[in-house]
Order: sequence, then C-alpha cells, then structure tokens
Amino acid sequence: MTLRPELHVTPEKGILDAPAGALYDGYSWHIFHQFRPTPHAGARWAHQVSHGTPFHWEVCDDVLAPEGDETKLRAGAVTAVGNDVTLYFTSVKPDTAEIHMAIIDDLDATTEEVNDEGASLDPHVHRLGALLADGAVDPNGTAFRRFRSPCVVPDWKIDEARDDGHEGWIMLAVTGDSASPQLVIAQSHDGRQWSVLGELVISGETGIEDRRLVAPRIIRLRDQVDGEIYDILFITLEREDIDVTGYLVGSLVGTEFQVRTPFTRVDYGHDFTRPRNTNRPDHAIDPTHRYDAATIFGLLNGIGRLDEETNHESFRAEDWANCLSLPRRVTLEGGLLYQTPVAGIPTAIAHSDAACMWVGMGEVPTGESLQIELVDSTGQVAATITHRGDQLELDRSMNLHHAGDKVATAPLNEADTDAVTIIVDGSTVEVFADGGQVAMASRVYFQGQCEQFAVTASAGTTLIREDSLFPDAARFGEPEPRVR
Repeated sequence: MTLRPELHVTPEKGILDAPAGALYDGYSWHIFHQFRPTPHAGARWAHQVSHGTPFHWEVCDDVLAPEGDETKLRAGAVTAVGNDVTLYFTSVKPDTAEIHMAIIDDLDATTEEVNDEGASLDPHVHRLGALLADGAVDPNGTAFRRFRSPCVVPDWKIDEARDDGHEGWIMLAVTGDSASPQLVIAQSHDGRQWSVLGELVISGETGIEDRRLVAPRIIRLRDQVDGEIYDILFITLEREDIDVTGYLVGSLVGTEFQVRTPFTRVDYGHDFTRPRNTNRPDHAIDPTHRYDAATIFGLLNGIGRLDEETNHESFRAEDWANCLSLPRRVTLEGGLLYQTPVAGIPTAIAHSDAACMWVGMGEVPTGESLQIELVDSTGQVAATITHRGDQLELDRSMNLHHAGDKVATAPLNEADTDAVTIIVDGSTVEVFADGGQVAMASRVYFQGQCEQFAVTASAGTTLIREDSLFPDAARFGEPEPRVR
C-alpha cells in the first residue's frame, strides 16, 4: 500500500510547498505549484495537467526555476487571454522579493513531451522580467518593498455596474516584512504594465484581529439569494506557525474592500490552507453563468511556513511531502460560501485503486450523533467523523501518527439538511457536510488503506440513506466495483 493519494496533485518526489496558480481551459486543468526536489533546494514552479476531469494528473516539465541571484520562486497566479498564458510569480533574492512575469506561447505543447531529466525546464516558457520591485510608489508617494504572492484577476469596467463585464486587470499582492505584511492593490490595462493603487483597506465588521494577513486571493460570485455579484477575499492568518484560512464577502472598490460577511473559516479541518482560485480564458466561460460558481484548490498542510516536511511520514517512507486538496466547487448563498467536490468524483473513485467515499443523509437533532469510523487494513480506527446536529467533528487523535491532536470542530446550522460526504484518498480525508455549508480536510495516515466505514447512529438520530463506494471490489470477492 502507499500513502500517496491517487486523485490529488502530489509531487513524484520532493516537497510540494503550495499551489501557485490554476487554469481551466474548458477541457484541461493545469496546476502550477511551488516545488522543491530536495529539502534544501530553492523552490521552483512545477506543472501538472489533467484532461477532462481534475483527478488524473500527469507531471509535465517544470516551467520556472531560480536564475542568477534568485534563491527561490514563490507563489503567484496564472491568466490566459486568447492563446497567451501569463505566469505571475514571486522572485526571491537574498535581500528582497519582486513580482515577475513569464509567458507560455503554446500551453498545449507543454503537455505533449516530457523530458526524462527531472530538472528540465519547458522550452515554451519565456521570462519577461520584473513588474513590481522595491521602490514602487502609489499615487500618494508611498513606497513599497518586498512584493510577493500576486493574485491577478480581470478588473471591472465599472464598479457600480458589474454585469457590464471586465476591462483590464487588478492584482492583490503582499508587501513589507514577513512579521508585519501589508496587502496592496495594483492595476493594469494590459497585464504587463502595472501601477500600485495603494494599501488594501478592509472596512466594516471584519472579524479579524490578527495583523499578519498573507496569501490574498479573490473570486467573484453572484449571491443566489439577492442576485448581486460580490467579491470574495480569501486570506490566511499566520498564528504562531499555524495557518488559519478564511474568507470575507463584500465589494472591492479601488483599494477599499467593503465587508458584507466578516471573516469565516473556509475549512475547519487540520490541514487546509492558502487556497488558489482557478482562472479561465474567455472562451471557456459561459457568460450567462460566469458568476454562478468558482473552483478553488488548497494546500493540505495547515502547520505553517515553519513546518518540517522531512518529519512527514510520507517523506520518510516514500520521499514526498504535501499535496493539494481536491478541487472544490464554490457557490455563494446568503453571504456564505458553500463548497462541494467538483463533478466526477464517484467515477474517479470507482476507477481508482484504493480511494473510497461515504455519503449519508438523515436527521440529527442537537444532542444526538451520527458517527462514522474510518477503519484501516489492520481493523483499527484511523479517524472518526461525527455529526452532532449543530457541530461537525473530525478526530484523528486515536491514530498513532496523530496521537494527541486536537479534535477539529465546525459549527453547523441546525436548519440545514443533515448530510455528510467523506472522501478518502491515500493519506487524505476530505469531509463536506450539510450541502457544503462546512468543509473539513485533514491528513490521516492509514495502516494499509481505508477498508470500511463503520457507522453508528444514536437513538434519536434517523439515518435516511447511506452509500459507500469502493473501487476494485474484486478484492472483496466481487467482479465489479459496487455501491453499498
């Protein structure tokens, strides 16, 4: 058995540091991520692609690597206009950080031939130099330094008339020292020449007391309740080396983000952080449904920047560390985000070697419980998921590899449907509850693999339906995969 997930983005070997950017062209999914082939190597950008569905990832040649006095390349964004794909990335040097750009002149060609040499760079990628560097000033003359972590999305033609569409580009980025980072907004007409508008001001009831805000990302969604288009700002709070990632709903006008929904956790598990939005070229978007839903990926490692990846069981046993979450379809309803797995996951599980899934629906009054134990190949419980009506829990503390870990908890709205979806893939567990109201992702190391979902309902709980899906049911003495 292997700890490596089959349906998630993982490095063949080495360390996946974070998602860098994602692009969906209507058929193929392209993921670019920070990658270190060895623990002490400078981070570069790797590239993986999955055709048709985002579950069958193929490794392509790397697209970016440190040059000259660069020590590493960190996260950024990927955009596409026509056939041109642009990579916005962070160039880190001994004394500073800058935002650079590169162009891919033929994205399809990057997936056709892969060099056998692991450090090879794709010849279709051309670096064009720095966009924002130390000393860049806003209209008030304020100078900024150490630009990093850019998020680039289309700008509005008119802020007050969002249905009129987009023109030009805006960028969210981080500046300043890591101990006291500042978020800034920049603007461009063509995606190449950028002007700093100023520091991002978050106004209203934010729900945030922390000052260390990093990894900003923005998506736009139409609220299914009031029909208005809103900006959703994802930010990560660095708290004593623990990442806490959440979102605010509101409107970005110039450099001011006007809050409608204060900071809300995007995932309540042990290991989801620094999500990345998925950009799409115009030809891959149905304009009538452009803002109905978005897709995000996150890093499944919530420990923080000072995590020691060589201590991971996956690195000790198999020479790789970290993976990305499954892609999540995100919608907005009444000012709150709902997250569900993108379409195609049951088919992907049925054709996998060891992934599995459990889905249950019922009525769980407060004070009652629906508990699902994840049983490994030795018959031991590796983790439990418990729905308590008004709270969801993910407990892995009984697992030898996670002994003593706190139970991850999330609040639930009692008025919503009581439902749970659990997806297990290698050493990952992702849970979605009550129609996507709550998501929880955690790494769980199984002895062997997840072999069984053992379900226990308390006396006052009504379990209306449950189904579990396992692949390769021949290992259970049956010729075909089955739902049971």
